[in-house]
Amino acid sequence: MFRLDPSYIGRVWPGFMWTVTLVAAIGCCMGFHEFVWFMSVGYGFSVMCIGIFHLIFGALNGVLTPAGMVLSALFVVYGYRLGGYILKRELTNAAYRKTLESTGSAKRMPLPVSAFMWIMMMLMYTAQTSAVNYRIMNRAGDNIFAWIGIAVMILAIIGEATADRQKSAAKKLNPRRFCDSGLFKIVRCPNYFSEILFWTGVSISGIGAVQGRQWIIVIVALILITYVMYNSAQRLELRHEKSYGLDPEYQKYSDTVPLLFPFSSQYHSMKVYRD
Repeated sequence: MFRLDPSYIGRVWPGFMWTVTLVAAIGCCMGFHEFVWFMSVGYGFSVMCIGIFHLIFGALNGVLTPAGMVLSALFVVYGYRLGGYILKRELTNAAYRKTLESTGSAKRMPLPVSAFMWIMMMLMYTAQTSAVNYRIMNRAGDNIFAWIGIAVMILAIIGEATADRQKSAAKKLNPRRFCDSGLFKIVRCPNYFSEILFWTGVSISGIGAVQGRQWIIVIVALILITYVMYNSAQRLELRHEKSYGLDPEYQKYSDTVPLLFPFSSQYHSMKVYRD
Protein backbone atom coordinates (compact mmCIF):
# COMPACT_ATOMS: atom_id res chain seq x y z
CA MET A 1 0.00 0.00 0.00
CA PHE A 2 2.82 2.42 0.85
CA ARG A 3 5.21 1.23 -1.84
CA LEU A 4 4.89 1.55 -5.60
CA ASP A 5 4.36 -1.68 -7.47
CA PRO A 6 5.64 -1.58 -11.09
CA SER A 7 2.39 -3.27 -12.11
CA TYR A 8 0.50 -0.09 -11.14
CA ILE A 9 1.89 1.82 -14.14
CA GLY A 10 -0.91 2.68 -16.56
CA ARG A 11 -3.68 1.25 -14.36
CA VAL A 12 -6.68 3.38 -13.49
CA TRP A 13 -7.35 2.71 -9.79
CA PRO A 14 -4.82 0.31 -8.22
CA GLY A 15 -3.68 0.15 -4.59
CA PHE A 16 -1.85 3.47 -4.68
CA MET A 17 -5.03 5.32 -5.68
CA TRP A 18 -6.95 3.62 -2.86
CA THR A 19 -4.28 4.84 -0.45
CA VAL A 20 -4.75 8.40 -1.72
CA THR A 21 -8.52 7.91 -1.28
CA LEU A 22 -7.94 6.95 2.36
CA VAL A 23 -5.87 10.11 2.84
CA ALA A 24 -8.68 12.17 1.27
CA ALA A 25 -11.16 10.47 3.62
CA ILE A 26 -9.13 11.63 6.63
CA GLY A 27 -8.99 15.15 5.21
CA CYS A 28 -12.76 15.57 4.87
CA CYS A 29 -14.02 13.50 7.82
CA MET A 30 -14.94 16.70 9.70
CA GLY A 31 -18.07 16.70 7.55
CA PHE A 32 -19.61 14.40 10.15
CA HIS A 33 -19.56 17.42 12.47
CA GLU A 34 -20.90 19.92 9.91
CA PHE A 35 -22.35 18.35 6.76
CA VAL A 36 -21.37 21.28 4.53
CA TRP A 37 -17.74 20.79 5.58
CA PHE A 38 -17.54 17.67 3.38
CA MET A 39 -17.64 20.08 0.43
CA SER A 40 -15.96 23.18 1.90
CA VAL A 41 -13.43 22.88 4.72
CA GLY A 42 -12.95 19.18 4.00
CA TYR A 43 -12.38 19.95 0.33
CA GLY A 44 -9.41 22.15 1.12
CA PHE A 45 -7.98 19.95 3.84
CA SER A 46 -8.30 16.79 1.71
CA VAL A 47 -6.22 18.38 -1.03
CA MET A 48 -3.73 19.53 1.60
CA CYS A 49 -3.49 16.03 3.11
CA ILE A 50 -2.97 14.48 -0.33
CA GLY A 51 -0.14 16.92 -0.99
CA ILE A 52 1.49 16.07 2.36
CA PHE A 53 1.10 12.37 1.61
CA HIS A 54 2.80 12.82 -1.77
CA LEU A 55 5.75 14.58 -0.17
CA ILE A 56 6.19 11.96 2.57
CA PHE A 57 5.59 9.02 0.23
CA GLY A 58 7.94 10.47 -2.35
CA ALA A 59 10.68 11.03 0.22
CA LEU A 60 10.37 7.46 1.56
CA ASN A 61 10.32 5.86 -1.89
CA GLY A 62 12.55 8.27 -3.81
CA VAL A 63 9.99 8.80 -6.59
CA LEU A 64 9.37 12.57 -6.48
CA THR A 65 10.93 14.60 -9.28
CA PRO A 66 11.46 18.38 -8.82
CA ALA A 67 8.19 19.10 -10.64
CA GLY A 68 6.38 16.41 -8.66
CA MET A 69 7.63 17.98 -5.44
CA VAL A 70 6.41 21.44 -6.49
CA LEU A 71 3.03 20.07 -7.59
CA SER A 72 2.58 18.32 -4.23
CA ALA A 73 3.67 21.43 -2.33
CA LEU A 74 1.11 23.49 -4.27
CA PHE A 75 -1.60 21.05 -3.16
CA VAL A 76 -0.55 21.76 0.43
CA VAL A 77 -0.54 25.53 -0.07
CA TYR A 78 -3.83 25.53 -1.98
CA GLY A 79 -5.63 23.21 0.44
CA TYR A 80 -4.38 24.92 3.60
CA ARG A 81 -5.28 28.38 2.32
CA LEU A 82 -8.73 27.37 1.08
CA GLY A 83 -9.67 25.14 4.01
CA GLY A 84 -8.31 27.60 6.58
CA TYR A 85 -10.07 30.55 4.95
CA ILE A 86 -13.44 28.79 4.83
CA LEU A 87 -13.11 27.47 8.40
CA LYS A 88 -12.24 30.92 9.76
CA ARG A 89 -15.14 32.48 7.84
CA GLU A 90 -17.66 29.96 9.10
CA LEU A 91 -16.49 30.21 12.72
CA THR A 92 -16.09 34.00 12.95
CA ASN A 93 -18.42 35.54 10.35
CA ALA A 94 -21.90 35.73 11.86
CA ALA A 95 -23.48 37.03 8.65
CA TYR A 96 -22.07 34.15 6.61
CA ARG A 97 -23.21 31.67 9.24
CA LYS A 98 -26.70 33.15 9.07
CA THR A 99 -26.69 32.68 5.29
CA LEU A 100 -25.76 28.99 5.69
CA GLU A 101 -28.56 28.48 8.19
CA SER A 102 -31.12 30.25 5.99
CA THR A 103 -30.29 28.01 3.04
CA GLY A 104 -30.33 24.83 5.13
CA SER A 105 -26.61 24.16 4.55
CA ALA A 106 -25.90 24.00 8.28
CA LYS A 107 -28.62 21.41 8.93
CA ARG A 108 -27.49 18.07 10.39
CA MET A 109 -27.99 15.06 8.16
CA PRO A 110 -28.75 11.42 9.08
CA LEU A 111 -25.62 9.30 9.48
CA PRO A 112 -26.21 7.22 6.31
CA VAL A 113 -26.51 10.41 4.25
CA SER A 114 -23.30 11.78 5.76
CA ALA A 115 -21.50 8.48 5.17
CA PHE A 116 -22.60 8.43 1.53
CA MET A 117 -21.41 12.02 1.01
CA TRP A 118 -18.10 11.18 2.72
CA ILE A 119 -17.49 8.33 0.27
CA MET A 120 -18.45 10.46 -2.73
CA MET A 121 -16.20 13.32 -1.67
CA MET A 122 -13.15 11.17 -0.91
CA LEU A 123 -13.44 9.64 -4.39
CA MET A 124 -13.98 13.06 -5.96
CA TYR A 125 -10.91 14.60 -4.33
CA THR A 126 -8.78 11.62 -5.32
CA ALA A 127 -9.98 12.02 -8.90
CA GLN A 128 -9.33 15.78 -8.88
CA THR A 129 -5.71 15.22 -7.84
CA SER A 130 -5.32 12.19 -10.11
CA ALA A 131 -3.03 13.85 -12.67
CA VAL A 132 -0.38 14.22 -9.98
CA ASN A 133 -1.24 10.85 -8.41
CA TYR A 134 -0.63 9.19 -11.79
CA ARG A 135 2.59 11.15 -12.33
CA ILE A 136 3.97 9.60 -9.15
CA MET A 137 2.44 6.17 -9.77
CA ASN A 138 3.76 5.98 -13.35
CA ARG A 139 7.20 7.21 -12.26
CA ALA A 140 6.99 9.89 -14.95
CA GLY A 141 9.85 12.29 -15.53
CA ASP A 142 9.52 16.05 -15.66
CA ASN A 143 8.51 17.77 -18.89
CA ILE A 144 7.43 21.21 -20.10
CA PHE A 145 3.74 20.47 -19.42
CA ALA A 146 4.45 19.81 -15.76
CA TRP A 147 5.97 23.29 -15.43
CA ILE A 148 3.22 24.96 -17.49
CA GLY A 149 0.67 23.31 -15.19
CA ILE A 150 2.60 24.56 -12.16
CA ALA A 151 2.58 28.13 -13.52
CA VAL A 152 -1.20 27.97 -14.08
CA MET A 153 -1.75 26.58 -10.58
CA ILE A 154 0.33 29.35 -8.98
CA LEU A 155 -1.61 31.97 -10.95
CA ALA A 156 -4.87 30.42 -9.75
CA ILE A 157 -3.79 30.37 -6.10
CA ILE A 158 -2.81 34.03 -6.30
CA GLY A 159 -6.08 34.88 -8.05
CA GLU A 160 -8.25 33.09 -5.51
CA ALA A 161 -6.41 34.52 -2.50
CA THR A 162 -6.58 38.02 -4.00
CA ALA A 163 -10.31 37.71 -4.74
CA ASP A 164 -11.08 36.50 -1.20
CA ARG A 165 -9.02 39.33 0.29
CA GLN A 166 -10.63 41.97 -1.92
CA LYS A 167 -14.14 40.79 -1.13
CA SER A 168 -13.45 40.71 2.63
CA ALA A 169 -12.08 44.26 2.45
CA ALA A 170 -15.09 45.47 0.46
CA LYS A 171 -17.55 43.88 2.89
CA LYS A 172 -15.80 45.48 5.86
CA LEU A 173 -16.12 48.84 4.16
CA ASN A 174 -19.78 48.36 3.25
CA PRO A 175 -21.38 45.05 4.35
CA ARG A 176 -24.63 45.76 2.49
CA ARG A 177 -23.10 46.43 -0.92
CA PHE A 178 -21.98 43.94 -3.56
CA CYS A 179 -18.27 43.77 -4.36
CA ASP A 180 -17.25 45.24 -7.72
CA SER A 181 -13.64 46.22 -7.07
CA GLY A 182 -10.33 44.61 -7.99
CA LEU A 183 -10.72 41.30 -9.80
CA PHE A 184 -14.48 41.64 -9.47
CA LYS A 185 -14.29 44.31 -12.18
CA ILE A 186 -13.22 41.59 -14.62
CA VAL A 187 -15.50 38.73 -13.55
CA ARG A 188 -18.22 38.50 -10.90
CA CYS A 189 -16.97 35.19 -9.46
CA PRO A 190 -13.16 35.39 -9.67
CA ASN A 191 -12.67 32.89 -6.84
CA TYR A 192 -14.76 30.24 -8.60
CA PHE A 193 -12.96 30.92 -11.87
CA SER A 194 -9.63 30.55 -10.04
CA GLU A 195 -10.78 27.15 -8.76
CA ILE A 196 -11.41 26.00 -12.33
CA LEU A 197 -8.07 27.47 -13.40
CA PHE A 198 -6.22 25.62 -10.63
CA TRP A 199 -7.60 22.22 -11.63
CA THR A 200 -7.02 23.01 -15.29
CA GLY A 201 -3.38 23.54 -14.38
CA VAL A 202 -3.34 20.19 -12.58
CA SER A 203 -4.73 18.50 -15.69
CA ILE A 204 -2.17 20.22 -17.94
CA SER A 205 0.61 18.97 -15.67
CA GLY A 206 -0.50 15.41 -16.45
CA ILE A 207 0.28 15.61 -20.18
CA GLY A 208 3.07 13.14 -20.83
CA ALA A 209 2.65 11.53 -17.41
CA VAL A 210 -0.93 10.23 -17.46
CA GLN A 211 -1.40 7.12 -19.58
CA GLY A 212 -4.29 5.66 -21.59
CA ARG A 213 -7.53 5.18 -19.68
CA GLN A 214 -6.17 7.14 -16.73
CA TRP A 215 -7.15 10.25 -18.71
CA ILE A 216 -10.80 9.32 -18.21
CA ILE A 217 -10.48 10.02 -14.48
CA VAL A 218 -8.54 13.25 -15.04
CA ILE A 219 -10.97 14.65 -17.61
CA VAL A 220 -14.15 13.58 -15.81
CA ALA A 221 -12.88 15.17 -12.58
CA LEU A 222 -12.12 18.44 -14.38
CA ILE A 223 -15.59 18.47 -15.95
CA LEU A 224 -17.21 17.78 -12.56
CA ILE A 225 -15.35 20.53 -10.70
CA THR A 226 -16.15 22.96 -13.53
CA TYR A 227 -19.82 22.04 -13.20
CA VAL A 228 -19.69 22.44 -9.41
CA MET A 229 -18.13 25.91 -9.74
CA TYR A 230 -20.65 26.93 -12.40
CA ASN A 231 -23.48 25.73 -10.16
CA SER A 232 -21.97 27.66 -7.25
CA ALA A 233 -21.84 30.79 -9.43
CA GLN A 234 -25.50 30.26 -10.36
CA ARG A 235 -26.54 30.01 -6.72
CA LEU A 236 -24.50 33.10 -5.84
CA GLU A 237 -26.11 35.01 -8.70
CA LEU A 238 -29.55 34.03 -7.42
CA ARG A 239 -28.71 35.31 -3.92
CA HIS A 240 -27.33 38.54 -5.35
CA GLU A 241 -30.44 39.09 -7.47
CA LYS A 242 -32.57 38.71 -4.35
CA SER A 243 -30.36 41.13 -2.39
CA TYR A 244 -29.34 43.70 -5.01
CA GLY A 245 -31.50 43.05 -8.07
CA LEU A 246 -33.40 46.34 -7.80
CA ASP A 247 -30.22 48.38 -7.31
CA PRO A 248 -29.46 50.22 -10.60
CA GLU A 249 -25.71 50.04 -9.90
CA TYR A 250 -25.89 46.27 -9.48
CA GLN A 251 -28.03 45.94 -12.61
CA LYS A 252 -25.39 47.79 -14.64
CA TYR A 253 -22.60 45.77 -13.04
CA SER A 254 -24.21 42.37 -13.60
CA ASP A 255 -25.24 43.25 -17.15
CA THR A 256 -21.72 44.23 -18.21
CA VAL A 257 -19.34 42.01 -16.19
CA PRO A 258 -19.23 38.26 -17.02
CA LEU A 259 -20.49 35.87 -14.35
CA LEU A 260 -17.76 33.21 -14.30
CA PHE A 261 -15.43 33.33 -17.30
CA PRO A 262 -13.50 36.58 -17.90
CA PHE A 263 -13.89 38.30 -21.27
CA SER A 264 -16.88 36.10 -22.16
CA SER A 265 -20.36 37.35 -23.06
CA GLN A 266 -22.18 35.26 -20.47
CA TYR A 267 -23.49 37.81 -18.02
CA HIS A 268 -26.33 35.73 -16.54
CA SER A 269 -26.90 32.04 -15.97
CA MET A 270 -30.67 32.46 -15.75
CA LYS A 271 -33.48 34.74 -16.79
CA VAL A 272 -33.47 37.87 -14.66
CA TYR A 273 -36.73 39.45 -13.56
CA ARG A 274 -36.50 42.91 -12.05
CA ASP A 275 -40.10 44.21 -11.97
